[in-house]
Amino acid sequence: MPVFDDQPSIIRIARASGSPAVVEPLDLGARVRDLRKEKGWTLQRAAEEAGLARSTLSKIENGQMSPTYDALRKLAEGLAISIPQLFTPPTEPQITGRMSVTRAGEGEGHATATYEHELLGGALTRKQMLPYRARVRARGLDAFDGWVRHDGEEFLYVLTGVVRLYTEFYAPVDLRRGDSAYYDASMGHNVISLSEEDALILWVTSLV
Repeated sequence: MPVFDDQPSIIRIARASGSPAVVEPLDLGARVRDLRKEKGWTLQRAAEEAGLARSTLSKIENGQMSPTYDALRKLAEGLAISIPQLFTPPTEPQITGRMSVTRAGEGEGHATATYEHELLGGALTRKQMLPYRARVRARGLDAFDGWVRHDGEEFLYVLTGVVRLYTEFYAPVDLRRGDSAYYDASMGHNVISLSEEDALILWVTSLV
């Protein structure tokens, strides 16, 4: 079982032989972040899966706090791994050349009351970006339960139709086919369609 020092980045692991605990130079925060990104999860998604507060997970990943054993157990369960795997750095070298092709209409679909998402590049893990095509169903702000906000930055490109982008700190802006916007996704934002037909947009979200 891990034993924690006052220093959040130093972890002592008791050996199975019963010998005294030794210091392991493992950056637990970076390890947790890598495991989360392997699944393509945002900080919010990982916190929900683990049953932890988003702020708690953020502090763990940034080495600002040492997790309790209960927090480690929740993290392991949320990531679907064993607790020892949290302390086992990957031995394989990172892949430097990857590619994923998504044919038209073959993306993973996720429909909501406001958007119909089609995730692209789903075959890849450890992505730094989350690309998806979205059909905008919403026609007014009353379709949303408050602002949408999440970690990372976001790029929006209009494929068909006309949309109105609402943001927390800027005046609404209308975007037509070929128009785009790049913004901080932690800022509240919502998109509605102004077209008679549902507008179609490409969204790319960074994973942090």
